[in-house]
Amino acid sequence: MTHTTSANHAPDTEKDPWPALIALCIGFFMILLDTTIVTVATPAIIEDLDAEVNAVVWVTSAYLLAYAVPVLITGRLGDRFGPKNLYLVGLTIFTAASLWCGLTTSVEGLIVARVVQGVGASMMTPQTMAIITRVFPVARRGRAMALWGATAGVATLVGPVLGGVLVDSLGWEWIFFINVPVGLVAFGLALWLVPRLETHAHKFDWLGVVLSGLGMFALVFGIQEGHQYDWSTITGQITVWRLIGAGVVVLALFVYWQARNSNEPLMPLRVFRDRNFSISGLAIAAVSFGFTAMGFPLMLWAQVVRGYSPTESGLLLVPMAVMSIVLAPTVGKLSDRLHPRLLTAFGFGILIGAILLAALILGADTPLWEVLVAMALIGVGSSFLWAVLAATATRNLPPQLAGAGSGVYNAVRQVGAVLGSAGIAVLIDDRLASQGLSAAGGEGVPAGHLPAAVADSFSTAMSQSLLLVPAVLLLGFLAVLLFERPRHFAAPAAPATPPSTAEPAHALD
Repeated sequence: MTHTTSANHAPDTEKDPWPALIALCIGFFMILLDTTIVTVATPAIIEDLDAEVNAVVWVTSAYLLAYAVPVLITGRLGDRFGPKNLYLVGLTIFTAASLWCGLTTSVEGLIVARVVQGVGASMMTPQTMAIITRVFPVARRGRAMALWGATAGVATLVGPVLGGVLVDSLGWEWIFFINVPVGLVAFGLALWLVPRLETHAHKFDWLGVVLSGLGMFALVFGIQEGHQYDWSTITGQITVWRLIGAGVVVLALFVYWQARNSNEPLMPLRVFRDRNFSISGLAIAAVSFGFTAMGFPLMLWAQVVRGYSPTESGLLLVPMAVMSIVLAPTVGKLSDRLHPRLLTAFGFGILIGAILLAALILGADTPLWEVLVAMALIGVGSSFLWAVLAATATRNLPPQLAGAGSGVYNAVRQVGAVLGSAGIAVLIDDRLASQGLSAAGGEGVPAGHLPAAVADSFSTAMSQSLLLVPAVLLLGFLAVLLFERPRHFAAPAAPATPPSTAEPAHALD
């Protein structure tokens, strides 16, 4: 059953939805920025907090875990209590935890604060997609998702650049302090501009909550930390592979329970009846895998072989961000008119070719302009993927499934990122060992001043490691070839209609 209050529902749905989307994207940009911004601050945190390397690795790992594990649940909570309410609560938690991160004086305290920060992020992300799905008519949803997708793509690229600048100029604490004023502005804009939408009186699936939470934690923790524990024993009788296996089994039980639950499951399996939703999930996992994995060999090559500072290394990614921003409006318009198969196949094709180019040219003496051209082409390819996949995934979903669908989509995206991080770490170690090297690039030799033979060998190892990315992206390319034409395709001049009338009933209802 659905309940709402006419006092605040009707006027809100008549508002122009674009200001609301911009307000949401500010908060969304901030939480995605924090998935990558910490990487370049690792040495500074180790020195200032007198911490072990493995402990500082947990500063990022704890955030990713706390972000990924609850996202299925928080998507459903948005349906129940209202996506605006969940977004504002999550933003408050995230902003307060950011202040806590910057003020902490121990690595243990920083890890705990990052867990709280991740929980706040997990509450926000599904609501952004759900609100877009519900306030934008189908005719304009592609352009809205283009802005959302561009925000996601740019944030993951800007993180290392901004992180390097802040660490070099103000100190590592400021990668967290900067979130406080941004969070306050984002809260005020969301409170003012984001509409309150109708909620759905769900019977909450508590068994589904427990099974999905335990399964996601075991799977994500096992994958993410497997490399650190050399894929063997974590503690006692618990090994990495047993933990991953347990996660898979528990998630299988979760899916079985969702199929058997005759009341109201946490993850309605009927969302997967829509082929485009299922394919979009697989494709975004491949994209997320690729972008998470790609940064590691590129940043290692830039700092170890070329001797670039964290800021200079991050600036190599600027052409990607620029192309994503420039192309976002055009891609948004095209996604409302062209078959998603055409756009995403083009995007995957350009992205695969660009990363192959980067892998082939990566060497000790590679001209900088060649690397920047490859980065720009990567930006072109990605701009046809983030936005179009999000729009295609949600285009056929009815409003009552917006939160659940957004939660599933973002959970899959996060798992793809974790797999990318774990997979590239293993491959980098293997390729370096094959060259007789370690990640340090050479004992006692300053980065950027390696002997020619060592620099060439290190570059070869990074180049070979980078080849993992196009191999995985090829799976995404093959998947999007199976897209079908969306049920509701935009008419160019379609007027804005309230969410309650924009979505006719269809087979998913």
